[in-house]
Amino acid sequence: MKIAEKTIEVRYAETDQMGVVYHANYLIWMEIGRTSLIESMGFQYSEMEEEGILAPVMDIQVSYKTPIRYGNKAIIKTWIEHYDGLRTHYAYEITNENGQMAATGLSKHVCVKKENFRPVSVRKLFPAWHEACEKYKKKEHQSING
Repeated sequence: MKIAEKTIEVRYAETDQMGVVYHANYLIWMEIGRTSLIESMGFQYSEMEEEGILAPVMDIQVSYKTPIRYGNKAIIKTWIEHYDGLRTHYAYEITNENGQMAATGLSKHVCVKKENFRPVSVRKLFPAWHEACEKYKKKEHQSING
């Protein structure tokens, strides 16, 4: 299983009046983590988009554990929790710079044609992408620590 790790320096604009990172920014950080993972596998979303294929979010979940504050760093770990040739589920762990768990998340995506949003098979349209997802996805009973 491949895990991408991305560090974010918390900017003042990402916080609320209490100096705590505003909850919606975690979704942006998850997207940054997802993009980082895909790039570490040797691909870019833009390549799919150029072919008229999009990967919208079907469902997203975030559980908040400990706040991250202005001046801290957030570390986003991202991996493929599930992949079946059509749907991809990305999992996330966001910690502060001291290793405390700040949030966990899961986003579910399906590739669709841009013009009609009908699902398409990654396996058929992007065989190299499919092979990488199969190679790097989390295996049954595998933890993120190995």
